[in-house]
Amino acid sequence: MSSGSLIDLKNLTLEELSALLAERGQKPFRAKQIMRWIYGRGVTAFADMTDLAKDFREDLASWATISDWSPELVEESRDGTKKYLFRLADGQTVETVRIPMENERATLCISTQVGCAMQCSFCLTGTFGLVRDLEPGEIVNQVCAALKDGPVQNLVLMGMGEPLHNLDNVVKALQILYLEEGLNYGVRKVTLSTSGLVPQMRELGERIRVNLAVSLNATTDAVRNELMPINRRYPLKELMAACRDFPLQPRQRITFEYILIRDVNDSLQDAKRLVTLLHGIKAKVNLIPYNEHEGSPFKAPTAEAIEAFQSYLLNRNIVAIRRASKGQDISAACGQLKGKLEKAQGRLPAPAAEAAGQGD
Repeated sequence: MSSGSLIDLKNLTLEELSALLAERGQKPFRAKQIMRWIYGRGVTAFADMTDLAKDFREDLASWATISDWSPELVEESRDGTKKYLFRLADGQTVETVRIPMENERATLCISTQVGCAMQCSFCLTGTFGLVRDLEPGEIVNQVCAALKDGPVQNLVLMGMGEPLHNLDNVVKALQILYLEEGLNYGVRKVTLSTSGLVPQMRELGERIRVNLAVSLNATTDAVRNELMPINRRYPLKELMAACRDFPLQPRQRITFEYILIRDVNDSLQDAKRLVTLLHGIKAKVNLIPYNEHEGSPFKAPTAEAIEAFQSYLLNRNIVAIRRASKGQDISAACGQLKGKLEKAQGRLPAPAAEAAGQGD
């Protein structure tokens, strides 16, 4: 059997691995043993799984493999933010960002697709277009690789791609991340961010538990249509209804990401409309001042506008947090490191190459 036809065990949930082993006459507990070796101990060679019989290890090596990632490029910010660029087996690249938090904790922002089909007007990743979905193992491997640099307490599926556009693979990856014999992340430690694919939001809530973040960024359909074309298919009324219906645990809230853009969505009228939109939803709002870059038509909001917007929400008992920008001295925004590398290699289409210069 050629290496190209070997099954990567990092693509498999516990149930899938158990079923494969059962076909080969192995007991179900063997799958848990293997998962513990792969994720608990970081072992990628079957020969090193010393509590498995030698003939079983040899059989595994004949039909299976365990992928192991190392970044092709790493950029590190003065504030400790690290951006990793990973080269995939087919030559494509994806990015992952490690963000330092208080008390020596870290959050990892992971990608779910190569490129993105959503074409949000403020996002560089959309200029690449959608190349392909990531497999479960390619999502999980970003976490495994980052853990080599130290513990990661929180995960956000908020990097390149729209997670709900790759729902089946994302659900499988979450099952692996949650698995006690796997990476053993608690549900409260993992957040999935969507631009608002309403049917998939509803399906996600039925299939698996996860913290939900919604990239909102506007309070009228007219503005959101321009910023986020997905709104033309699933307008605000439908999106907010899906948010109200999303199953939440006690004390759990939906996070609404709101990028403040000067004279586009940062007025007091926008703040008032946002309060109305969020009525009846257990919500918190992350306010993110737009980060200006050369070639963009958008401008950062003024300090006064940010303060007024946040105060209006807080005064109406809405949790509103101004999210501090991290990694501004490196290519930390989604797509920037990929753009910079592929621009240098002459592999970017013209719009993406132009936008990639923003990090220089």
